[in-house]
Amino acid sequence: MSETIEKNEKQTLGFEAETKQVLDLVINSLYSNKEIFVRELVSNASDAADKLRFAALSDEALYEGDGELKVRLTVDKEARTLTISDNGIGMTVDEVKQNLGTIAHSGTKKFFESLTGDESKDSQMIGQFGVGFYSGFIVADKVTVQTRKAGEEKESGVKWESAGEGEYSIEPIEKLTRGTDIILHLKEGEDEFLESYRLQGIIHKFSEHLDIPIVMKNENKVDSEGEEKADEPDEITVNSATALWTKAKNELTEDDYNDFYKQTLHDYQDPLAYTHSKVEGNNEYTLLLYVPSKAPFDMWDREATSGVKLYVKRTFIMEGGELMPRYLRFVKGIIDSDSLPLNVSRELLQQSKQIDVLKAGAVKKILSLIEGLSKKDPEKFDTFWAEFGPVLKEGPIEDFKNKDRIAKLLRFASTKTDGQQTVTLASYIENMQEGQDKIYYLTGSAYATVKNSPHLEVFKKKGIEVLLLTDHVDEWLVQHMPEFDGKSLQSVAKGDLDLDTGDKGEVDKKAEDKKDDESLNSVIEQIKKTLDEKVKEVRVSSRLTDSPACLVADEHEMGAHMERIMKAAGQEMPASTPIFEINADHALIQRLKDETDDDRFADLSHLLFEQALLSEGGQLEDPATFVHRLNKLLQSLL
Repeated sequence: MSETIEKNEKQTLGFEAETKQVLDLVINSLYSNKEIFVRELVSNASDAADKLRFAALSDEALYEGDGELKVRLTVDKEARTLTISDNGIGMTVDEVKQNLGTIAHSGTKKFFESLTGDESKDSQMIGQFGVGFYSGFIVADKVTVQTRKAGEEKESGVKWESAGEGEYSIEPIEKLTRGTDIILHLKEGEDEFLESYRLQGIIHKFSEHLDIPIVMKNENKVDSEGEEKADEPDEITVNSATALWTKAKNELTEDDYNDFYKQTLHDYQDPLAYTHSKVEGNNEYTLLLYVPSKAPFDMWDREATSGVKLYVKRTFIMEGGELMPRYLRFVKGIIDSDSLPLNVSRELLQQSKQIDVLKAGAVKKILSLIEGLSKKDPEKFDTFWAEFGPVLKEGPIEDFKNKDRIAKLLRFASTKTDGQQTVTLASYIENMQEGQDKIYYLTGSAYATVKNSPHLEVFKKKGIEVLLLTDHVDEWLVQHMPEFDGKSLQSVAKGDLDLDTGDKGEVDKKAEDKKDDESLNSVIEQIKKTLDEKVKEVRVSSRLTDSPACLVADEHEMGAHMERIMKAAGQEMPASTPIFEINADHALIQRLKDETDDDRFADLSHLLFEQALLSEGGQLEDPATFVHRLNKLLQSLL
């Protein structure tokens, strides 16, 4: 139930600390881009109209007999006020307190983290983080808000007022019309915002493509002698007020698309790419979808909604995750259906086959757009991949239907790319060595860790390329994509490798290695006894050429990196036991073979195990004992 204010009761409340920080920043740091306040307040008014349209689908009485939604700018030169009004959804008392007195802590933090120090860029971002209302204080020394929720009694109006200095007042008023009036009491020196031509120029610049009329007093209504012209309207619409996506593509320029994107989808940069199409047939709809230039601040927030808005016959219905799969959550834009019923609810949407058709069509268009970048504009694709690559890697996990199509778009670092994610699975296969039948990969938490892993030694020696996977999602990706184009994916840190290419010298070397293995049997047994439950098995390695030892997992067991990810996420994981592989040719292993002191043998065995654990990014259970063993051995050398 909405909070109420007793008649004639006026409350004075303090802004939350985060809100005060944002106010100080907006007022004092973004002053040279002060005209942005018009953009922000008009955009908020347009959103209020969209919310009323949606709410009125199930309760037409909310229109209160006035279904002509608009935003109005009114200038009073004598009082030095500029009023931006809407007849949208309006606010209750508690909504006023929530929307104008507080800011979500997470949004505030992200806002401050995203500031660049470049004032022109920073001023463009405030709408993205929900702090646009406070831009009014750039030009006003006092802001008054009068609002009433649609459908409520006229006595339930609310007045909010603040000078932007740490507190605000709130009191009940009688308001005859629904919606919100924001009255800006302009500071000295801000008279330009009392001029009609200046305000119209700002609206053309920032708000031309909003699909709601923005109206102002018609100054041509009165002639030079003060007489009213009967054939002139009282107000004029100062923007096009036409949904851009309804226009034919040949009527629009790239600037039109970019301006619409920035004005209506709350970004401060031009998009990286866009697609605009109309689908006809039993399920008719129009798509205007954009790929941003930069990842949105909340891209990794699981609660964040999709940036795609659903309209039905130009009426806003909703914005949410039902319109785009999670792996394309960075996409922004519009889907406008001519086939869905206007009174569609969110619950019906979740079960609607028509929504499935819309979603499938939107995914198809976006994937085509990304494919086009990869083939025709590699530089833009590189930008796309740097921003959204890890998200797109979720695609083969979530979207079985488009799994192969998405897999072709993925990029990876490898032992031949010096850290750059430029290798496709197709190019990897094309560069395979003769006789190679697997796509080899290694996962880890950081590029330096996997690049220098002992698991790669034999692959480097033989010149076999290995994909180096360090994004968190990579572990899930390889589990859900066990093969590509008939080639299975194989972790170099799992199972027993067989890299036999049929070369005679290699066959002879294997026979030689087998004899060496047999001579190490007693050492292997003693290491196993020493390490006990720490290892499942000890065996001679076919992976190692330089390092003395490494840890591997069984073919079908969870790898060590995946286990660490799951534990970090708070998942209870049963302790796994690795296989301990030793390099028969290494001097330390040969030293163990000749070691007669049992204590020293044990110290060396434990040190080799712990070094192998560290080399793959693992953590020691008992670092102090590790250091003690190492110091003891170093002292014996001295």
